[in-house]
Amino acid sequence: MTASFKVGDRVCWNSESGEIRGKVVKVHTHDVEFMGKHRPASQDHPQYEVRSEKTGRLAMHHASALRHVR
Repeated sequence: MTASFKVGDRVCWNSESGEIRGKVVKVHTHDVEFMGKHRPASQDHPQYEVRSEKTGRLAMHHASALRHVR
């Protein structure tokens, strides 16, 4: 089962430049446009908007791409 996350959770994800750490800032449960791209989302498969702790940049991922950080 895929983990679920809530606003404020610390998470990490992989990118081309290595592991990124950040916080969930918003949970999208309906389709959304993000950075000019359509991002499908639903109650069962939400998209998580996350902000990098290092750069402050936003990214969006499904739960399968994220891991909890303690």
